[in-house]
Amino acid sequence: MPDGSRIQYKDALSVTLEIHPGAAKHVSFMLSSLLELPQRKASGLKLAVLTAYDYPTARVLDEAGLDLLLVGDSLGMVVHGLPDTTGVTMEMMLLHTATVCRGVKRTPVIADLPFASYRTPEEAVSNARRLMDCGADAVKLEGGVSMITQVAAIIAAGIPFVGHIGMLPQSVKEEGGYKKKGKTSEQIDRLIADARALDAAGAVAIVLESIVPDVATQITGLVKASTIGIGAGLGTDGQVLVTHDLLGSFPWFRPPFAKARADVAGETLRAVREYIAEVSG
Repeated sequence: MPDGSRIQYKDALSVTLEIHPGAAKHVSFMLSSLLELPQRKASGLKLAVLTAYDYPTARVLDEAGLDLLLVGDSLGMVVHGLPDTTGVTMEMMLLHTATVCRGVKRTPVIADLPFASYRTPEEAVSNARRLMDCGADAVKLEGGVSMITQVAAIIAAGIPFVGHIGMLPQSVKEEGGYKKKGKTSEQIDRLIADARALDAAGAVAIVLESIVPDVATQITGLVKASTIGIGAGLGTDGQVLVTHDLLGSFPWFRPPFAKARADVAGETLRAVREYIAEVSG
């Protein structure tokens, strides 16, 4: 792209092909509806998923040709500076979900139900509806068999649902840290039971976080729902990353499985210091 140029975003297809001509195959299959997920899983073409928490990021990611956007409760750490996701509130999620949805024209948006927002089926449905009213296309909560009553209630209310099993960030205090799952036969059996329960309930997709890759691959072959891995190897139906990790805009921490493809923090420092030098003479 020529220096100083500004892309006039017309649609996701033209933008993606301009930036990366080799992406034509992906663009021709990129999602515009959650109803397309079964066909996409059958095609074998992987889903590309990233997080978004604000309008400009959501707009750019939508126009880039992503398949799904996640308004994740990871915003607690990378936007609000919290030590983990347990401090994220419904008010935060509603604000960020509405903001992201204003920037999106095509990409389906998944919104997280935050910690302690789905303690009962009634509470789960009520808060899921609030996120849908903000423009979300689906909601996500953490847990499998233990949360199946809440999951069933959400789906029965006509709300598309995405599951999340494996390492559960909202349980970090109970578990004493972030730990890889699927290392023992007991853990594997529990993960498979969780995945099958969510699949049978009607989940459209399931996030598999920090699971031993062979186990994540096995789960992917056992369920009809699309699996979206994060720190779970390459055998899932798609991959999700926190956009800050992809862009290098949160330099204070990046998980080992996340490859930074830009240095936004470094470029920001350079630009600001250049500006300071110019202003101060």
